[in-house]
Amino acid sequence: MPGKIIAGADHGGFRLKQYLVDVLREWGYEVEDVGVFSEDSVDYPDIADKLARRVLEVEGSRGLLLCGTGIGVSIAANKVDGIRAAHVSDPYSAAMAAAHNNANVLAMGGRVVGPELAKSILKAYLDTPFEGGRHQRRVDKIMALEHK
Repeated sequence: MPGKIIAGADHGGFRLKQYLVDVLREWGYEVEDVGVFSEDSVDYPDIADKLARRVLEVEGSRGLLLCGTGIGVSIAANKVDGIRAAHVSDPYSAAMAAAHNNANVLAMGGRVVGPELAKSILKAYLDTPFEGGRHQRRVDKIMALEHK
């Protein structure tokens, strides 16, 4: 089994989240959807906080977080100690977020990334392992910023 993905979105990312949750399940991932479940307007920091805290609670999980642009949810999620949310819009950046930054949350914009591109981005992120080595030292430095 590939692992567990925690998925969440605000109203702007709802449709893309629904599509990607189905894709993830087809790929064999266990998915926990923390909402939203409609296009009714919500405040994206609430969803980002809920998802980020759940990713930290569920050992070995990763997050998929969407809003209209992906910017707001990534900023909000990164306020939670222990989260490294990467806002990406291309597969290469997604792979590098995994390989070099050990990102535990992938953020995208439902209004700026189409479904097939989003699927490619998600695949690149999930298929790329963290390289460790010199990158671990850098990730450790990033995480240390939370305690300054």
